[in-house]
Amino acid sequence: MDSLTQIVLGAAVGEAVLGKKVGNKAMLYGAIGGTIPDFDIFASYFTDTVTALSIHRGFTHSILFSVLFAPVFGWLVSHYERHKSFKGWSWLFFWVFLTHPILDAHTTWGTQLFWPLDLRLAFKTIFVIDPMYTLPFLLFLILAMRQKQSSKKRHYYNTMGLALSSAYLLLTFLLKWTAFSKFEAALKTQQINYLQIDTRPSPLNTVLWSANVETKDAYLLGNYSFFDSKPIAFETYPKNHDLLGDLVNQNNVKRMIEISEGWFTIIKKNEQLYFNDLRFGLLSLEPKSENFVFQYEIEIDDLGKVTFLESTKDARDGKKLLSDLWTRMKGN
Repeated sequence: MDSLTQIVLGAAVGEAVLGKKVGNKAMLYGAIGGTIPDFDIFASYFTDTVTALSIHRGFTHSILFSVLFAPVFGWLVSHYERHKSFKGWSWLFFWVFLTHPILDAHTTWGTQLFWPLDLRLAFKTIFVIDPMYTLPFLLFLILAMRQKQSSKKRHYYNTMGLALSSAYLLLTFLLKWTAFSKFEAALKTQQINYLQIDTRPSPLNTVLWSANVETKDAYLLGNYSFFDSKPIAFETYPKNHDLLGDLVNQNNVKRMIEISEGWFTIIKKNEQLYFNDLRFGLLSLEPKSENFVFQYEIEIDDLGKVTFLESTKDARDGKKLLSDLWTRMKGN
């Protein structure tokens, strides 16, 4: 999830664990702890694209990280704060570190919660930024923050924020199942034979859902809003995996295919090959668009080594997409 959401979650968890004893400092350290697992993004400044992608939401988003580093931060804070409880501070950081990846597991990218096991947990029920999750949560956190440390209202407001945000997360599973059923029914009606379906919410909401459908030689991409009155339409994107040729045996190519979980297409523009990760969809709702959110140029050096370079994005495309999504969300 986005940084603001993780700060709010961390602050609320910190308050739940230690708020009665240290007041707003529990929220402060919870908020700080809520951002720490995301420090893995700095790997992109020190390594290649493929390695940075494989590291993202890996070790720092695992149970093991929570177990190993909660005592470290607990020890540090207990040495200079008035409240000297090593156990209390360690417990705060443990739950803040652990709830961070659990929330991220609901997004499309998911988390390697059980690292070092090669298992990525991705429920794909919520977008990384969802105001319906964050804003009510933030409101209750602010209300709790304004109460005295010993106030019953403080505990009530914080508990309500945690309860409502958790209830919304549970609701997204029902919404995902409903959308999945609609896509499945549409494929059956249109007599489309497919291998598998992957569904996810569109940006900033859980009303409009997207689906990737794998067939033998292509992927079908479609959208469904709970306000739709017309049948679901699918756009076809050839896999073009054969364009990789012998490059498919290169280590970095194998790793990118693994990272994308096999949901990728290859396109060729002006003799340049591009790798498109389909899991995150398109930056456009225009028919036949090839403006994928995550598109990588495949570069080959003189020694035949393959590297991936993420294509630059135009901010105007993002703004137009948000406008188009708002219109599409209201129904077709």
